Amino acid sequence: MIKTGIIDFHTHAFPDEIAPKAMAALTKAADIKAYADGTINDLLRSMDRAGIEKSVIANIATKPGQFEPIIKWSAMISSERIISFASVHPNDPARIDNIKRIKDAGLKGIKLHPFYQDFFLDEPRMYEMYAIIQELGLVCLVHTGFDIAFERIRRCDPARILKITQDFPRFKFISTHFGAWEDWADVKEMLLGKPVYAEISLSLEFLDPKVARTMLMAHKPEYLIFGSDSPWADQQNALRLLEELDLDEKLYNLMLRENALRLLGE
Repeated sequence: MIKTGIIDFHTHAFPDEIAPKAMAALTKAADIKAYADGTINDLLRSMDRAGIEKSVIANIATKPGQFEPIIKWSAMISSERIISFASVHPNDPARIDNIKRIKDAGLKGIKLHPFYQDFFLDEPRMYEMYAIIQELGLVCLVHTGFDIAFERIRRCDPARILKITQDFPRFKFISTHFGAWEDWADVKEMLLGKPVYAEISLSLEFLDPKVARTMLMAHKPEYLIFGSDSPWADQQNALRLLEELDLDEKLYNLMLRENALRLLGE
């Protein structure tokens, strides 16, 4: 497995002044352990321990009014090591203009979350957003599958994912959690081997290693991306779990760096 230039395509962090409150609320809601304190400095320390060069921070606007602080903070924290994605709420009347503002700000992508933002993946209003995101060439990192903190509603299941990627063939749509969190039977049936980007955060911790290896080997290698979901997973452990699968060196290189660089245009 490559030891330098690793890119983690799925992390979270918050401004220092709100990190303690945000982490406490999210940890309680999901009943999940955190491995970092939710600040940029602690994420950088985690990256240094794991040997990770760059991390994508996936911000989520849980209401329309959060767009402004998120885009400002995203621009402020972006650096050689931190790639910050902004977020647009589907209920925002200015959502199309705000997507354009993300592009104009020089940011590389957008994070969407069907549970926290209360939408279904294939709604007409989402198609309007996807069309402009595709046109602008932005990356769209989307929570897919179920969510540990919410009722199990099929908002973003593999069938919907496949439909979106077929309807928008140039869309840089990335399904998180190995296609769909804890909906991996349908991932195997519907998505593996298809041109669908799958980021693998918080999945190896839940899948049997033999099953995970078989799934990874069955998917298109140029569509696999490493992510940890830090601070809800330990970056160093996420890499260890991946290394233990004993995959081909070329596949590791694609997952850990090359596919991410291509998507980000770097």
